[in-house]
Amino acid sequence: MLRGFYGVASGMIAQQRKTEMLTDNLANVQTPGYKEDQSSIRTFPELLIQARNTSSFPPHRTSTPIGDLATGVYMQERTMNFRQGDLRETERSTDVALLQMTPAAEGAYFFVTQNEDGEIRYTRNGNWTVDGEGFLTTSDGYYILDGAGEPLEVGSERFTVNENGVVTDETGALVGQIDVAFAEDPHALVKEGNGLLRSEDGELPSGIPEAGTEYRLAQGFLERSNVNVAETMTDLMNSYRIFEANQRMMQAYDQSMQRTVNEVGRLG
Repeated sequence: MLRGFYGVASGMIAQQRKTEMLTDNLANVQTPGYKEDQSSIRTFPELLIQARNTSSFPPHRTSTPIGDLATGVYMQERTMNFRQGDLRETERSTDVALLQMTPAAEGAYFFVTQNEDGEIRYTRNGNWTVDGEGFLTTSDGYYILDGAGEPLEVGSERFTVNENGVVTDETGALVGQIDVAFAEDPHALVKEGNGLLRSEDGELPSGIPEAGTEYRLAQGFLERSNVNVAETMTDLMNSYRIFEANQRMMQAYDQSMQRTVNEVGRLG
């Protein structure tokens, strides 16, 4: 009976964590460049139950297999889906979308940002602005870096970005090139919120190739989040139903335990 409690409790915890993940995805549907999280739910190892000492006379005491016992489930991991999001035209010069030309399974490209403390973070959110000193920054104030690893100074919002990331000012003078980092294993990156990711294995190498590019930049566009609203809502409802089913099982086990305790107590 107690094993049943453990099983349904683990199921409720797993579905609660999945629900939190799906809720986060829905909350970021409108966040440019947001990559949805996906879950992997696994079962704990099964146990083989045996009845021991089925014969009362030695040496015939043996173990008789009864069957397998499931020990519950858990949400093993929460991984990001790096599928390319659709592009939305904004016609704002400070909006830049990164269009990856290679499958996400072969790695992923990111804009490189830096805060005032020199910490490097990565993002696919190209919703930028120009600060009072003329530097291109994210909405959180992180500097957008150029290919030399320096904050990109554009002067004003009247700048131009070509598909390779080369930036020119309103006079046509070269300003620099937007740095784009390449992550061979993007799943190793850690989410920090506000569309920012960090690498725990050192800085990512630059993805700017010497000849040709495997990505394109589109000025005046933003990459939408890759959250599928209809699919996420369906998964969320299924998760609720599974949680409620486990909850009803928990109540049934609790009623059985109460009945057992009361009846055994009266027999004693």
